Amino acid sequence: MLKKWLLALCASALTFQAIAADVAAPAGAETIVRQAVLGLAKVKIESIKPSPLPGFYQVIASGQLVYVSADGKYMMTGNLIDLASKKDISDAGWAEFRKAELAKVPAADRIVFAPAKPLHTVTVFTDVNCGYCRALHEHVADFNKAGIALEYIAWPREGVNSTAGNPTPTYTEMVSVWCAADRKAAFTAAKSGKKPKDATCANPVKDEFELGVRLGVTGTPTIVAEDGSVLGGYMTPEQLLKALDKRNKAAGG
Repeated sequence: MLKKWLLALCASALTFQAIAADVAAPAGAETIVRQAVLGLAKVKIESIKPSPLPGFYQVIASGQLVYVSADGKYMMTGNLIDLASKKDISDAGWAEFRKAELAKVPAADRIVFAPAKPLHTVTVFTDVNCGYCRALHEHVADFNKAGIALEYIAWPREGVNSTAGNPTPTYTEMVSVWCAADRKAAFTAAKSGKKPKDATCANPVKDEFELGVRLGVTGTPTIVAEDGSVLGGYMTPEQLLKALDKRNKAAGG
């Protein structure tokens, strides 16, 4: 369903270097990096910033994070590890980007299940039909009892449109949920296997699916902490609380 643009890297390596060599020398490093990446594949570049790795820029494009040399000649994929601190620089880069992008999603576009005074808040990219998504939502009261607020964002695994160009069944169902008079009730009913009443309205489902793609989401559920880091897929309330407390402790919270 989703094409990984990095698959073009192996087939285009020689072409990529040739394109990079033709980039005008007077241009700034970011411009060189941008043109080199766009010369490799048709992608939407979300972020270009200097990398902790000297001479390289961190580029986030179409759900991928790569490192490109300032002269546009080399690209590296994979995680960048700081051996001194033993920290994953790539994960930190992703987390910063996710946090900034998720902050742009209005509360009105999410379906929120929260206790009165949450200790933690997580964003969950979800599909109403996936088994693990349903299993997670079965324990929503237990998550809230543990002080965890769940803020759901729509991510129909089938995508928005089929190969024939028609809306996928899951997308249509999730639009109906997001357009229901009582979203939370329709959401919970859909998670239990009850089809929602057909409804349409101005809704964020397509935008939220595309947001997930940009953030590197590949499956559901995907749980994202407030700092933008991905905690995992399905987790029990106990597992999630432990992971959140551990992350807060590591951050000095």
